Amino acid sequence: MCPQTPSDPALFDGQSFDIALKGGTAPIALFRNALKEGDRTLAQRFTEGVSAADLVPRRAWLVDELLRRAWRLCEPSTEAALCAVGGYGRGELHPGSDVDIMVLLPEGGETAAEGLEQFITFLWDIGLEVGHSVRTLADCVRESEADITVATNLMESRLLAGKPALYQAMREDTGPARLWASRDFFRAKWEEQLARHAKYEDTAYNLEPNIKEGPGGLRDIQMVGWVAKRHFGAETLHDLVGHGFLTESEHQSLAKGQEYLWNVRFALHTLAGRREDRLLFDHQIRLAEQFGYQDQEHNLAVEQFMQRYFRVVMGLSRLNEMLLQLFQEAILYADDDEAPVVLNKRFQARRGFLEVTHSNVFKRYPFALLEVFLLMQQHPELKGVRASTIRLIRQYRNLVDARFRRDLRARSLFMEIMRQPQGITHEMRRMHRYGVLARYIPAFGQITGRMQYDLFHAYTVDSHTLMLLRNLRRFAIPKHAHEFPLCSTIMNRLPKPELLYLAALFHDIAKGRGGDHSVLGAEDAYTFCAEHGLSSYDARLVAWLVRNHLLMSMTAQRKDIADPQVINDFARQVGDHIHLDYLYLLTVSDIRSTNPSLWNSWKDSLLAELYSSTKRALRRGLGDPMGDQELIRETQTHARHRLRARGLHHMTVRSIWRRFTDDYFLRYSAEEIAWHTAAIAKARPQDLPLVLINPRGPRGGTEVFVYTRDVGHVFALTASTLDQLNLDIQDARIITTDGGYTLDSYLVLDEQGEPVTERGRVEEIALRLRDALQDTERLPQPSTRPLPRRLRHFRTATQLSFSNDVRSHHTVLELITGDRPGLLSRVGYAFTTCDIRLKNAKITTIGERAEDVFFITDDAGRPISDPRQFECLRGALDELLGGEGTQLTSQSGAHQPALPPTAEEGGDERTG
Repeated sequence: MCPQTPSDPALFDGQSFDIALKGGTAPIALFRNALKEGDRTLAQRFTEGVSAADLVPRRAWLVDELLRRAWRLCEPSTEAALCAVGGYGRGELHPGSDVDIMVLLPEGGETAAEGLEQFITFLWDIGLEVGHSVRTLADCVRESEADITVATNLMESRLLAGKPALYQAMREDTGPARLWASRDFFRAKWEEQLARHAKYEDTAYNLEPNIKEGPGGLRDIQMVGWVAKRHFGAETLHDLVGHGFLTESEHQSLAKGQEYLWNVRFALHTLAGRREDRLLFDHQIRLAEQFGYQDQEHNLAVEQFMQRYFRVVMGLSRLNEMLLQLFQEAILYADDDEAPVVLNKRFQARRGFLEVTHSNVFKRYPFALLEVFLLMQQHPELKGVRASTIRLIRQYRNLVDARFRRDLRARSLFMEIMRQPQGITHEMRRMHRYGVLARYIPAFGQITGRMQYDLFHAYTVDSHTLMLLRNLRRFAIPKHAHEFPLCSTIMNRLPKPELLYLAALFHDIAKGRGGDHSVLGAEDAYTFCAEHGLSSYDARLVAWLVRNHLLMSMTAQRKDIADPQVINDFARQVGDHIHLDYLYLLTVSDIRSTNPSLWNSWKDSLLAELYSSTKRALRRGLGDPMGDQELIRETQTHARHRLRARGLHHMTVRSIWRRFTDDYFLRYSAEEIAWHTAAIAKARPQDLPLVLINPRGPRGGTEVFVYTRDVGHVFALTASTLDQLNLDIQDARIITTDGGYTLDSYLVLDEQGEPVTERGRVEEIALRLRDALQDTERLPQPSTRPLPRRLRHFRTATQLSFSNDVRSHHTVLELITGDRPGLLSRVGYAFTTCDIRLKNAKITTIGERAEDVFFITDDAGRPISDPRQFECLRGALDELLGGEGTQLTSQSGAHQPALPPTAEEGGDERTG
């Protein structure tokens, strides 16, 4: 659908080329040089600011000229036709795109095979990336009939050389009069698009989006063109304006969107030196620089570039949806004359789609711009909004202004949408696609398309927010209750679920402004709730949830929730059961919607444990917190009951427990203690080191328990061995007994984030650990596994922070560094070389960033006080973790060390 490209002698001088070819210049070298110089000229023009909209068809013209001459030179067949197909057939060729051609043969023309093989080999020799097929007329008909993709490629074909009559016969035999009538063609291409979008989770907002295939990408524009060509015989997208399917402004939006994506794709191909349609981390920073973006205080250049990209593809997605809806009505339902069903004086249903009763509805009743979405919720039988009404929404959405937002009818409609028993997720997403949500909540418009350049946030902020809303809604739907039973139970007893949905909408709305996004977002949320008639209590609850939406995850992942004091402190921050219920549901959904691949059974168990412990503390009363000794007695009582049932004598239990410290009984459940005690009671000296494995432990992962003498480098050896087995340590608990033994427990997951349940694999882990721990004096070497591709593009300066926890007699080390394979084995190596003992660890990975907390002592079990040991550890970690210059902060007296706040914790944000 591109206009005829004029000749360009500066790109390719055909006359001089032909003279050189006739003069005896080596053909391969001549063709190769012409292609290389042409591509160099195109790249230079692009660098000088010429748009890819001009360069893409010119590259197709250059290849046309070379192919025609190559065809004449090789003379593969006098009866065949050489055709350009696919994107090349449209006259579009990017620097790294394949040159798709088809050699069309008459029936019985297969004897030309040898000549054609030489022709194709010649094209490869001169440097063309050729995708080719050889077909007869019958082949074309048969394959087109069986495969819509083949039919589409042939529909976009062009004759380059050879027999025009043969080519024309192919076009007629595979045209809509013979194959794939426009109705069937549209239905097949629509299903094809749905399947393609599903591969990308129906969102263009992925960390490394596909410019061509992803939603809102170039393929979506081509989809519109294919249908237009098949149904209307249109040669260009502009022809749709004459057919009344596009307005001039919509056509300009499509053209500008395509030009932008072409520029990005042209730059990407040039940068990669090959065909590459994924905006990989490898290229994003350099592309941002090439397109002139510069870092700002709260917005990196790469984030600005990607936000522009995401906003363009979102706009194209909206146009694609509207146009395909128009085609659906014109092609699939053209014969449906069913009378409309009136819903109210502003809206009616026609052919299963919602439409306005009059074109002036939104002008006369602006609040109807929200009523659309409420009606879609209340009438689930509707298949969608009619395209003409979508166009009117786009036309009149500018009426959603300050006056509109003050209208009581609009405010009431919005809250009704949030309170509906069904369709909230679908309609909020539709509201966002149609551009109404960003108008009604202007701050939402600022986060639209906003990405954060890291591996933790898998989606843009707006997409993440709507994903969070979707995850919350699933808790309320009975058919999904099996996924998160506890969450579904809590959800069903919430007095006002809409408060949770409002908190979801506002929790990240202030990202990118600078400052603490939780605090700023809480202010926005309170104002919005107050303006929408919520009570003071409800408005404060929503604002509190926004302000504290990271509190529960940070407490669970960064603090020792086996410590009663930590639980009591958290319970005081929460205050009551209502706040705890809302916060728990928000936290689970937030983590899952930030990056689904980072959610695992361990995090699920960890949050559930914190919820349960806090609920218990609240039930007991904040004025009467449970102390250590009371908790220890309760845990021991339950453990004894379990051991008695196993037939273990109480004196045996007492003998074993006599050597255990209070820390042990605080950090393990009664079930775990019974498991450990029973195994230790049976163990003989020659059975040590004792290694126990529970494939599906109570904490959501595979529990690995080690009982051995407390000598040598037990933690370093264990971490190194588990790393070699490609297991991720999620949690480590190291307890030293009074008798010189160590009780070490590790919770591990496999590379897919799942517990290890296969029997052979479990036995391998136990065997490898026993072998490694036989020689505890051997110093394990740190891991040398290379960084995965995605991690190579992020640099996180290593930061250390020390503080002494007076209450538990530990030194607390917080380590922030770049994640990498074998990180814990390197840390264990550093501990060993500096004579440091690990007592407990909290392991947290946030995308490319590791934020781990270690509770450590000196070799005598005391908090570290010798400055030389601090310096030893700093130097060892600096060397082992990249040598970029470790930042050392030493503090004392605080229960938890204070670190510079991360982007997820708030503070003075770089990226929000």
